Amino acid sequence: MGSKNKLRRFKENETFANVVQPTRDELVNSNFNLKGNWNSSFFKKDQPLVLELGCGKGEYSVALAKKYPNKNFIGIDIKGARFWRGAKTAVEENIPNVGFLRTQIELINYAFASQEVDEIWITFPDPQIKYKRTKHRMTNAEFLKRYKIILKPDGVVNLKTDSEFMHGYTLGLLHGSGHEVLYANHNVYKQEGSPEEVTSIQTFYESQYLEQNKPITYIRFKIK
Repeated sequence: MGSKNKLRRFKENETFANVVQPTRDELVNSNFNLKGNWNSSFFKKDQPLVLELGCGKGEYSVALAKKYPNKNFIGIDIKGARFWRGAKTAVEENIPNVGFLRTQIELINYAFASQEVDEIWITFPDPQIKYKRTKHRMTNAEFLKRYKIILKPDGVVNLKTDSEFMHGYTLGLLHGSGHEVLYANHNVYKQEGSPEEVTSIQTFYESQYLEQNKPITYIRFKIK
């Protein structure tokens, strides 16, 4: 993407009511005004709050919001030029129950209050295969601790990935740490009984993976 195109998208994001872009300082050093108030102040509707972490273009967040109007969705990514597409679609199609937050996933506990979130989706994250990159792996033990704080006691996490490495790493970590695996499948499109929200929504890259016959894996779990 050219720098002019990026700048245009950044400018347009600033005009969207469904995009929130706090600075790091606003999150960390001040009491971020939406923390604990996403439903009341941002969506102005009290219903289950669902996050998509590393949302990319926001396709999954938008599709889930269309499918479940009785839930509120927030796509989170540091790359605003990417989620511009999802934010623009939501504005054009008047989808009121989806928003986008531009921040790093590491700062999630500054953006959401304890037990504010009902569900988390992690869709096609970078598996960070090299050992020195494990601190950025979005299902590592440190990230799970952060998620546990913001999730309600019965809250769940969904991991959908084309990386068999990420699937295996996460399953091993969950079993080894005594977390509760509710469902696990290493090829959701080939196995009967896969959850409908997992197979009925596909991102652009996911459809490409499927054309290459790459298996798509899925885990649904609770953090204990």
